[in-house]
Amino acid sequence: MELVIVSGKGGTGKTTIATAISELAKDVIRVDCDVDAPNLYLFYKGHDIQKSKFIGGKKASIDEKLCIKCGKCESVCKFKAIDNFTVNPFSCEGCGACTLVCPQNAIELKDEKTADTFVTKTDKGIISRAEMDIGGDGSGKLINSLRENGKKFNKDNKLTIIDGSPGIGCPVMSSITGTDVALVVTEPTESGFQDLIRIIDLCNHFEILTMVCINKYDVNYAITNKIEKFIESRNLILAGKIPYDDLVMKSINEIKPIICYENSKAKDAICDMWDNIKKFLN
Repeated sequence: MELVIVSGKGGTGKTTIATAISELAKDVIRVDCDVDAPNLYLFYKGHDIQKSKFIGGKKASIDEKLCIKCGKCESVCKFKAIDNFTVNPFSCEGCGACTLVCPQNAIELKDEKTADTFVTKTDKGIISRAEMDIGGDGSGKLINSLRENGKKFNKDNKLTIIDGSPGIGCPVMSSITGTDVALVVTEPTESGFQDLIRIIDLCNHFEILTMVCINKYDVNYAITNKIEKFIESRNLILAGKIPYDDLVMKSINEIKPIICYENSKAKDAICDMWDNIKKFLN
């Protein structure tokens, strides 16, 4: 069983909620698919038991000994990645057009490492995660690799909780494809509402059971009501509403899950939400 937690935009509190649910669910596999800004592992102490290089694609490379400086490669490159017979790796898309026009076969496409993937063992279980190289591309292939790493260590069919990327791009599609339940975290702002509509449409396209969590619902009741009407019109499940809570910022600063704070209003609401989610997981 896989529960993916996503949001149409960044900053909605997705990781805070993913961490809290992971704690409440206890014996789970955690997969941090927010590869551009991974931070789930920061909440846990542990050590890496597996590290691998991830090859995200290919980049052109010019052999200076064979190059006759005819300029055909530069003229054919649509990405302006070749200047003065030197390839800019940040601009090269690895399309291979330059290799086709080079009369000396002086250009070849070479594998490019874009990230390191890790499996980290903590006192709370396994976390599958990645660290991107500078300029690396957070591709769907990388997300698939992280999910596969999580499955390798899930011998007992434990619940897998996926902290997905924000937005609706390729990493998000790879995060939600084939999962059982999606929990979409939104906030009561106009941009939050519009992004909610987009991520809901994406989840519907992949035919995933979709629930919605309205975080900080009490900062704008008008838009919260608007979101609730939208949820009802789409026959979605409102998993929970979480109030604004200063202790959330304290938990982030102290790098501790919010459920560790006994007097937290957010913690109480997340516990209630988890009880709602469990009914559908079962």
